[in-house]
Amino acid sequence: MLRGQFELPVFFDLGATFAFALTGALAGIKRGNDVVGVFALALVTGIGGGLIRDGLFLQGGVTPLLTNPAYIQVITVAAIAGIFFGSRMHHFSRPIAIVDALGLGAYAAFGVQKSLLAGLSAPAAVFVGTVNAVGGGILRDLLVREEPLVFKPGQFYLLTALAGAITFVFCATMLGWTANQSAITAVVLTFVFRALTIAFNWRTAPVSSGRVFADAPPGTPPTTTPK
Repeated sequence: MLRGQFELPVFFDLGATFAFALTGALAGIKRGNDVVGVFALALVTGIGGGLIRDGLFLQGGVTPLLTNPAYIQVITVAAIAGIFFGSRMHHFSRPIAIVDALGLGAYAAFGVQKSLLAGLSAPAAVFVGTVNAVGGGILRDLLVREEPLVFKPGQFYLLTALAGAITFVFCATMLGWTANQSAITAVVLTFVFRALTIAFNWRTAPVSSGRVFADAPPGTPPTTTPK
């Protein structure tokens, strides 16, 4: 049983949504999509994980992602920023990577919490929390008819979200911590894990190689492209 509830601060929630949506918009611009395609990719990348969580797994009524106009407004601003300033966005790669890393843990924890409150088992809640964190990127890749990047060898991303979801469940259900304490712990651990992944370029390896993780030289710059 959860003690209390973890609520995402509004400014952080919208900021993370903007960062995710911006990566989707930039992906559309890179592919040469028109304004409709850019906005669509920004939309699914920004709130796709939450839409999967609420619409597919929990089915608890209309999701606040659609009833609160702020989300669509922020996504629209992200799409416009990508269209007009896309060539300059590399100057903001580090701040975007930081927000992305923080959002990864926060959305994983929030998805786990909603799942537990809806009566899902702990393993199922971990699964839904992980999808909540990375689902937008998966939908983006499917829309552009590409194999989802999280399925390919690359820097830890889904594994980072999974670590955050497991941390929240462990702290909240096994240690009896409050939802806020569990969420903060999950966010901090996820952020540190993601930062180390970027700094040392920790990567998964193809299964055909007979290895789980690949050796890679350190020093890879921050990236907002999920793997």
